[in-house]
Amino acid sequence: MKPGQESQTSVLVCADRAVAHQTAQVPRFSDPTALALLPEDKRQEVERFLAAPEPTGLKARMGRALQLARGHMMGARTVEIDEAVRQAGHPQLVILGAGLDGRAWRMGELRDTVVFEVDHPDTQRAKRARADKLTPVAREVRFVPVDFTRDKLEEALRAAGHDADRPTTWIWEGVVMYLTRDQIAATLEVLARRSAVGSRLIIAYHRPALILNLLSGWVRRLGEPLRSSFTAPAMRSLLARFGFSVVRDEDLGTIGTELAPEVGEATRSMRHLRIVTADRR
Repeated sequence: MKPGQESQTSVLVCADRAVAHQTAQVPRFSDPTALALLPEDKRQEVERFLAAPEPTGLKARMGRALQLARGHMMGARTVEIDEAVRQAGHPQLVILGAGLDGRAWRMGELRDTVVFEVDHPDTQRAKRARADKLTPVAREVRFVPVDFTRDKLEEALRAAGHDADRPTTWIWEGVVMYLTRDQIAATLEVLARRSAVGSRLIIAYHRPALILNLLSGWVRRLGEPLRSSFTAPAMRSLLARFGFSVVRDEDLGTIGTELAPEVGEATRSMRHLRIVTADRR
């Protein structure tokens, strides 16, 4: 992240969800909060894209196809994580690096759940200003500002009222790939201490792949360089070290195919992105 600015990757991810919602091409996906959570300039950009006629030029057609594919990718990723949250049904949901996540405002299944949104103060400040226009459907939303360069995650969660004796669902959706292995392990240590038996951890991560070399330069310009990747066995071993047992670990291409053949086709190039669900033993 660039100092004083909200996370630009979180803005891009939210824009992709807005496109996926408006085009309604991913089965079981819906995010009516995405457009409202975007900053004004990005919201207008998405609205122009959605209102534009089908382009005729090759470059414009490729650009439109890429944006639609990104929407498919985000839709499939969101559906996978939402389902894992629903299945757990825990009284606490902690979203690490919440960005412009809209679950507390759109998932009716969270009506009995306290949602803790953990993120950098700059991103959280911008989000809260826009989220004021929305009505939460979760039992309660608690914002937990954490600057990992100076704040302690465990202390912040404790101060926000997180109960380590009650089961928690943890979402770590768009963060792990930007952290070093030491930083990931340090966070998992905190999560393990604050996870009652039966708690659930959902992580989106990258496996090693050549395409990451291309993505790395792009996200570095946004101030969020890629720093880690894991094979599925390595991720399983890492989680086991902290008491979490994997119940599902699948790549995005397969997840997309499970939703619909056309979604699978659009997400085929994203097989390096995996989503693992693991439960506290």
